[in-house]
Amino acid sequence: MDGQYDTIVIGVFAICLIVWLFYGLRNWINRPQPVSLTGIQLNVVIQDSPVIDLLEAQGYEVIGGKMKVPLAFEANESVFHSRLFIDYVAQQDGYRYLVKTSRRRQPVEFTGSGLRDRFLHYLLLYPGCEGLLYVDLEDSSVKLIRLMDYEEDAYDGEDLD
Repeated sequence: MDGQYDTIVIGVFAICLIVWLFYGLRNWINRPQPVSLTGIQLNVVIQDSPVIDLLEAQGYEVIGGKMKVPLAFEANESVFHSRLFIDYVAQQDGYRYLVKTSRRRQPVEFTGSGLRDRFLHYLLLYPGCEGLLYVDLEDSSVKLIRLMDYEEDAYDGEDLD
């Protein structure tokens, strides 16, 4: 009699495992692939700059020069064109990073909303990159900015900025 219950429990477990594998495989197959920087045509013309020296001193290899990303928007049946500029593309340990340099007229506020307003569009445009390197020549610093997964306990709910 005990062997019969063991068989039933193993059978139920096997059915649950098969269902779980089926749904997991289906979701994995249907998941969209993020745009990777490996498939993007890099600008091989890299002009010498103190930014490159600073990045190389931090262990990064600059593999792409200034890139212009064209954008088009449709609003009220009209088409509007714009563009984003990426200063460099760097690589370290097989990971690729977008590089933006500091601008005196456009200081970055290192707050959640300041980083969102200034850099979110770059991180969403190329989700396959490891992050964005912000190079501040005045401070001689390289700051790594990454978009993290949302964690419920990390958000206090009071800052609705």
